[in-house]
Order: sequence, then C-alpha cells, then structure tokens
Amino acid sequence: MGDRSRKLYHLCLRRQIDRSKTYLQKREKIILNLLPDTHSLYSWEIAVNSKPELVCFLHLHNHCRKFKRERERVTCHFFKKLRIMYDNIISLKNLHIAWNEFLPGKKNKPDVAEFALNLGENICMLHNDLRNKTYRHGSYKHFKISDPKPRDIHKASVRDRLLHHAIHRVLYPFFDPKFISDSYSCREGKGVHKALDRFRDFGRSASFNHTKTVYVLKCDIRKFFASIDHSILIKILEKHIADTDILRLLENVTHSFHTSEGKGLPLGNLTSQLLVNIYMNEFDQFVKHKLKVKYYIRYADDFVIFSQDKRYLSERLRKMGDFLSNDLYLSLHPDKVYIRTLASSVDFLGWVHFPTHRVLRTVTKRRMFMRVNEKNVSSYLGLCKHGNTYKIGARVRRLIEDVIQ
Repeated sequence: MGDRSRKLYHLCLRRQIDRSKTYLQKREKIILNLLPDTHSLYSWEIAVNSKPELVCFLHLHNHCRKFKRERERVTCHFFKKLRIMYDNIISLKNLHIAWNEFLPGKKNKPDVAEFALNLGENICMLHNDLRNKTYRHGSYKHFKISDPKPRDIHKASVRDRLLHHAIHRVLYPFFDPKFISDSYSCREGKGVHKALDRFRDFGRSASFNHTKTVYVLKCDIRKFFASIDHSILIKILEKHIADTDILRLLENVTHSFHTSEGKGLPLGNLTSQLLVNIYMNEFDQFVKHKLKVKYYIRYADDFVIFSQDKRYLSERLRKMGDFLSNDLYLSLHPDKVYIRTLASSVDFLGWVHFPTHRVLRTVTKRRMFMRVNEKNVSSYLGLCKHGNTYKIGARVRRLIEDVIQ
C-alpha cells in the first residue's frame, strides 16, 4: 500500500471512528470514556467484549474491498497479544475483588477463617511479595474424592488460591474469545448441559434430520491433567502474553506441581481450568481450521465428531492422534476411543445418546437408587429433567415417600 493510499485509509478510519463516537455518545456515555484511551489494548478488549456496539470498530469499511487486507492486518496486530501490565494482577484492588469472588461457600472453613482474621495484612503481604518478585507458590494438600470414579485432588493454601482467582479474573476475559464456540468446559455461558444440547443438534444436522445414518467418533485423552507438558504450555502462553513478569508468575504457579518431570497440573487450582483450555485450544484450532471438521464438540478431555462417512472419521482420528502426540505430548485412551452409529447409542458426558433422546447410564441409575435420600432428592430430580427419565423420576419419588412414611 502506497503512502497516498495509506493516508486515505487512515482518513477514512478517522472519519468512521468519529461517526461511531457520535453514535455511541447517544447510547452509552460511560463506554465512550474507554474509547479515547487507544493506547490501552486491555480497555479496548474489555469494551469490545462488554458492548456489542463497539464491534463496529473492528469492522470498519467492510464496503471497501481495497482496504480489507490492510484493515485485517492492523486489527490482528492490535489484538495479537495481551498487553496488560503485571500491576493489573497484583494490585490491591484486584486482590480484594478476587477475595470477594473466592469467599462464597468457604467462610466456615478453618483455613479461610484464619486467613480472614488478618485479611488486610495478609493481602498486603501477598501484594508486597508479588511486587518485589519474592513470591513462591506453597505446597499442596492431597486428598481423594469419588465423582463417581476416584480422583486425586491437590488443594493449595488460601493465600495461593487467592492469587489464582486474581490471575483468572484478569486473564479469562482475554483468552475466552479466542476459544472455539464448541469448547464447553469451565467457561461462562457453557457447561455440560449446553454441550449435551449441542450434541443433540449436531446429531440432527449431520443426519439430515435423522434421515441418514450418522457415525460418531468418541475420544478420551489419557490422564489429561497429569499429562500437560509445562514447557509446551509456557510456549503457548508466550504467544499470547507480552509481559514477562506475568509469564514468570504463571511459570511459578505451573511449576509448583508435577506428576512427573515437567508434567501435570493440579485438579484443585482455578488456574488449571483456564490453562488446560489454553493448552487444548491449539488442538481445537487444528481440528476446526486444519482438518476442517464441522461437527466437533469438546468438553475437557472428551470430544466427539459427527459424520456420515466412517472412513472420514478414521482418517481424522489418525491425524488428531498424531497432532496430540507430536505437538502436545498427549495420547488418546485406547479403551475409550470408538466409532459407532448414533442409532446404536453413544456415551458422552454421563448420558447415553440416541437420535431422538438420551437416557442415564445404568451405573448412574443404580447409584441414584442406592444413595437417594431427603437431602439429595432435589438434585437427582433436577438431573432427571435433562433426559428421558420419567420412570426413573417416578421411582425416586416413591422411594422418598416410603422413607418419609
């Protein structure tokens, strides 16, 4: 692009911004205060995420094909990296807000109550350690849970968990828009039930409203959290974060736990939920943009692909397995990978799916009948509402009535 064309482009850009400011001034005076601060990419990112009207700034001159490529280049460079400062995370204000987000449901815990006795002093000490770069992540408390299969949980100290919330609340708004829409684990507005509904919709679309046979490739990653490679994770973070102090802090948190040399993230950390999504986003982008897979859903370490062509799924399985092993050092669980028709049932996220309905697993039903009582009956009945479980719900109600009588 020559100097004359570039000047013309910036002139058009300036005029469009002026028009947009006039429009926004009528709609949102508060948001307008963010616009003059064009040096703050974080302000722009928050503004764009919070108000749909500001998306117009990212789509200037769609009618001008001549400047389309230049506009995309400028926009991609503008939002390529997270350019917030280290102080945004470690500030006293952010730490206090993080404490208020961390506290609900934990007030009566002994370690939380002890930390809260000298809350101001403890937060100031954490802030000073972070500011002086002397912070070191503490050890973890290990325990096991069954939900229903046994899992190893590692819980950090209250001080460290407070920092996890402070990190998460700043980094999450930046990374979440980068994830694909069909990644449903540990994201606001997503979750298990949204993934189940998407599974139903994809089954209907891929089979042309159940008029064609559709195959489902179901995969599971072996020892997911325990296999996350620290060095690869840090390299991925370096592509998105410019501030070296933030990177060093994330390294500190990441290296505080390992299941083997340089691998593993603890299940108990809030930051682990975000970091594994950042890690697996590389795989999601590969599946969607390199392999061009249309019907793809991922929830944590479980993912499915729909297609009418069984051979197509076999080819994609091979390529995905190669990418996971070569690029992310992950492997698929050989006993939990299969291709079958949707009509023959597919087990995904705790439910057995068929073309027109879904039912609970047999083991889930047995466990429900064994454990149901007055305290958890509402939870079980709420679960039953998400599938074809009328008879099961009726039996649960009868069991409770018998117990009460």
